[in-house]
Amino acid sequence: MSEKFSATLRIGDLNDYIAPSQGCVVSLKANSNSTSSTSKLGKSSSEKLGRPGHAVKSGETEPVKISLKDCLACSGCITSAETVMLEKQSLDEFLSNINKGKDVVISLSPQSRASLAVYFGLSPLQVFRKLTTFFKSLGVKAVFDTSCSRDLSLIESCNEFITRYKEQRSTNDQQSKLPLPMISSACPGWICYAEKTLGSYILPHISSVKSPQQTIGTVIKNNICQTLSLRPEDIYHVTVMPCYDKKLEAVRDDFNYPVTEVDSVLTTGEVLDLIQSKSVDFGTLEESPLDKLLANVDEDDHLFGVYGSSGGYADTIFRYAAKVLFGKEIVGPLEFKAIRNSDFREVSLEIGGETVLKFALCYGFRNLQNVVRKIKSGKCEYQFLEIMACPSGCLNGGGQIKPKRGESVKELIQSLEAKYMEDVVVTDPFKNPIIKGLYAEWLDQPGSEKAKKFVHTKYHPVVKSITSQLQNW
Repeated sequence: MSEKFSATLRIGDLNDYIAPSQGCVVSLKANSNSTSSTSKLGKSSSEKLGRPGHAVKSGETEPVKISLKDCLACSGCITSAETVMLEKQSLDEFLSNINKGKDVVISLSPQSRASLAVYFGLSPLQVFRKLTTFFKSLGVKAVFDTSCSRDLSLIESCNEFITRYKEQRSTNDQQSKLPLPMISSACPGWICYAEKTLGSYILPHISSVKSPQQTIGTVIKNNICQTLSLRPEDIYHVTVMPCYDKKLEAVRDDFNYPVTEVDSVLTTGEVLDLIQSKSVDFGTLEESPLDKLLANVDEDDHLFGVYGSSGGYADTIFRYAAKVLFGKEIVGPLEFKAIRNSDFREVSLEIGGETVLKFALCYGFRNLQNVVRKIKSGKCEYQFLEIMACPSGCLNGGGQIKPKRGESVKELIQSLEAKYMEDVVVTDPFKNPIIKGLYAEWLDQPGSEKAKKFVHTKYHPVVKSITSQLQNW
């Protein structure tokens, strides 16, 4: 178990990360239905929780083991990743499956590449190649790229937005229509908070499209496995992500039937720990050819992708909507205008003096709360919201490599932003040849029944009843 997880809960600055509510800290007795001993956060939480992954201690109580699924089922708010029991999402589990001779496949996020690139002073492409060398030396079968699956998620999101927009302007029954604004669904921290705290009034607004992590999981386990001549159940699929909450996303029941899409998630920091534990000189490590089966690498060996370091949802959907709905082709970067702060920015399209499209980026819990209140009151002026729980978005995820001594968080984020798009050719997801092939051979077309089956999901309000959940422990 990694020692990076603190033994206490962070419940302070709500503009940083969303911390657990009181419902996450409970005194438990084996085979007891009583919840009268619910702990108060005012006391030392280290006395109640102990080290993450270890027995919960509270007076005379018997040790209780809490799984990731239990954490998701709890009535509390979104959990900070530092307080979650991560037994099956660890480096030890990853190495154990390699040693067992499992067919291990890794999917690497572009945010993690950028973090490692800044740390080692390399380009993201160099990091990708060196990680391919490193992981394969351990026994990994293939190293893929979630930038590729992100293009699939973006295409499905574009299609969903156009469908919602047109429905809202039709004269049919309003009650049967999916509402606007449509909200991105790629951030598991936001999704967890929406399900547990906001519930049914906000969930219809959230896009049904799976995140790039889960999309690449379903592609590997339901399609690419055949190309690799492997059975889905024989593949141990690991993703490398900038966020601990991606571990929570991977264990959702929705993503584990009939086959588990993502078996384990490693954070960027955990991969760095692994590199250092193997005493590898990463800077001088040989660069291997990439597995182009699922990687956004063009014929000239350049990475390609979209604008936007948190997935580019607002940017990509805005461009697509402007073209499809209003015949406006937008070339070059969009100009997002900061409204309240740098973590709340908007972009709009005007035609004939009328604003016809208005999208926003909303990062961090404080901004998130403000926009949710507007949606609830029916006063939200946006048609699409790209929401991320972390300030500055995914590059500042809790699983990223921390600032070096003497370096501020702001300075690190600026370096990450610059590094993220280094040597990346900006391309239209609809032109991605790999994704075109997946539609032609497997998914039919955007929004098809097959696409909805494999690339879409549903979100559910969580009933606020600790007692009912404890009985299942």
